[in-house]
Amino acid sequence: MNDEQLVNKCLEKDTLAQKQLFEFYSRRMMGVCLRYSKDMDEAKDVLQMGFIKIFEKLEMYNHQGSLEGWIRKIIVNTALDNIRKNKKLQNNVEIEKVDFQLQNANENAIDVLSAQDLLKVIQSMPTGFRTVFNMYVIEGFSHKEIAEELNISVSTSKSQFSRARVYLQKILIKEEII
Repeated sequence: MNDEQLVNKCLEKDTLAQKQLFEFYSRRMMGVCLRYSKDMDEAKDVLQMGFIKIFEKLEMYNHQGSLEGWIRKIIVNTALDNIRKNKKLQNNVEIEKVDFQLQNANENAIDVLSAQDLLKVIQSMPTGFRTVFNMYVIEGFSHKEIAEELNISVSTSKSQFSRARVYLQKILIKEEII
């Protein structure tokens, strides 16, 4: 079944099609959830909430663009809603107040890390750092879009990203990766 047929079957409340849609996309979307969550349990909750929203809003999918992209957007928004709901966005500091110096800026530590190691480091970040880092680096949001989505200033988004980079660098130095 192609995506259009699968969506149509799901809209007809075909439980086998719904199961197939979930099984096909859940593993990839769990990766998204893990990047925004502090642990596996929270990621599973976000994934479940996200798929509930997907099935509730499936009639809104207009078959333009990829189904996976549409699902990913709902999952990311669900993860952000979860962060907002839990009021965990912390360590907000205006960029003008940040004092840091990056060393070895030319090295690319991401190439040295395994995906699992990187995920552990990202999950260890404070929620504010993790959220902005994911949105900017992985999802490709601009600082303006992040600010609007999280209801923070652009400079706070930049600050959170800068502090996330410093945090990541400290971990990589501590673990002797760079």
